[in-house]
Amino acid sequence: MNKVCWPYFDPDFDNLPERIYGPTCRVCIDNERIEDCTVVKVDSVNKQGLHLEMVQVLTDMNLTISKSYISSDGGWFMDVFHVKDENGNKLNDKKVINYIQQAIGTTGEIPGSAMVKTYANKAVFGSENPSEHTAIEMTGTDHPSLFSEISAALADLHCNILEAHAWSHNGRLACVAYVSDQSTDTPIDDPHRLATIEDRLTTVLGGTATTDEQPSPSGTHINPLEAVKTGGFLGGDIGIKTKVERRLHQLMLSVRDFDSPSIGLRSNGDGDDEGGRRRSRSPPVVCIESCDEKGYSIVSVECRDRPRLMFDTVCTLTDMQYVIFHASISSHGGFAFQEYFIRHVDGYALNTEGEKQRVIKCLEAAIERRVCEGVRLELCAANRIGLLSDITRVLRENGLAVVRADVATKGEKSMNAFYVRDVSGNEVDMDFVESMKREMGPIINLAVKYDTRRSSSSSSASSTSPSSPERSRFSFGDMFRSQIGRLSQNFVPIK
Repeated sequence: MNKVCWPYFDPDFDNLPERIYGPTCRVCIDNERIEDCTVVKVDSVNKQGLHLEMVQVLTDMNLTISKSYISSDGGWFMDVFHVKDENGNKLNDKKVINYIQQAIGTTGEIPGSAMVKTYANKAVFGSENPSEHTAIEMTGTDHPSLFSEISAALADLHCNILEAHAWSHNGRLACVAYVSDQSTDTPIDDPHRLATIEDRLTTVLGGTATTDEQPSPSGTHINPLEAVKTGGFLGGDIGIKTKVERRLHQLMLSVRDFDSPSIGLRSNGDGDDEGGRRRSRSPPVVCIESCDEKGYSIVSVECRDRPRLMFDTVCTLTDMQYVIFHASISSHGGFAFQEYFIRHVDGYALNTEGEKQRVIKCLEAAIERRVCEGVRLELCAANRIGLLSDITRVLRENGLAVVRADVATKGEKSMNAFYVRDVSGNEVDMDFVESMKREMGPIINLAVKYDTRRSSSSSSASSTSPSSPERSRFSFGDMFRSQIGRLSQNFVPIK
């Protein structure tokens, strides 16, 4: 009998690349080099989108990135981030430091990164454990009462809204909502019921259920402006904020919110950013130059600094199928300066003027989406079916438009945050916010984050004119007093 011989493979051979080149992803966190911030350095094997995943991990933790350097050469890259916590301090909590190291990992794979499934050229969130919530995505032409109408429609369809996020920009609205069945508190998976929800919401958005597709800025195909997509489930990690925010960026991009609106709500100047700072009208400046020697396009961005800015720009470039090879980001005196050396995934730089203008407009829109006009209201209430519909209806009936919303359910409480402004373009009189807080104090603790009152002179004039239109129009006390009998038992103080 002939002896069968097999080639010998050393078991250590599989680990040879790591032994030669080191781990595929190394994370170093340095608290000693710089006095006022923590340095996070990541060395990893390169892949498309990994820069965004690194930024997403830091953004998820509400860390501020004051400086960053990105450099990739061949199949390897290095990212350096200068970060601070929400209070502007270095990262001294060992749990936070350990989480960053674990989240970025030793292989370059980000645990829990968003899964995306595609149905008919529409992406919907998915999960390995589709057991808790049904995801609904909506895009449409915005108008002052649209978010209120969406909330009312979902309540009429016996959907319990567990989480919802909506952005309004340039006459467009994008919304992602997570719902369950009202009676069973389980995901809605019946195809006929999902079709009914889709048809109803499509009607609210003013669109049609089946229409031709049109090309998107990234070269793919998208559904028309008014569109609804149901299906897909999200498990217990839906609270990871940037997953939803990236999807909202994608939805806004798909409905071309970077184009000037012909109808709907327009931006009329000043606004507030997510960090609570008043923003004067200072639009971002985006320029694109060519680096012919290396075959890169150089994208330069100058704008007012704010939280999550780097995520928004990197997210947009990544979703438009551009690869970031090198980058330098810094902030000083309230302004941010960003420079990206990019190529398209096909390996080419931006060669045509039309492509350059498209990238410029999309980046400008991505920066502006998060900057909201008006006043931020935060309400905490005992959760019940139809609560969101009731609150948004009260705002709508009193001439206030919701330009952005973040709604989440924590246990038996519903946490609601709205940016609201007057549909006529006037500013909300903050004196009446204080009046309403005094009147509703025993039953509701309303947090008002941003003061957008007029100049002191106009405020004084308003206070001495009880019959002025602004005073009578924007009385938050009157707004909620008419609803107090029905809503009072549902509100609880914020703890």
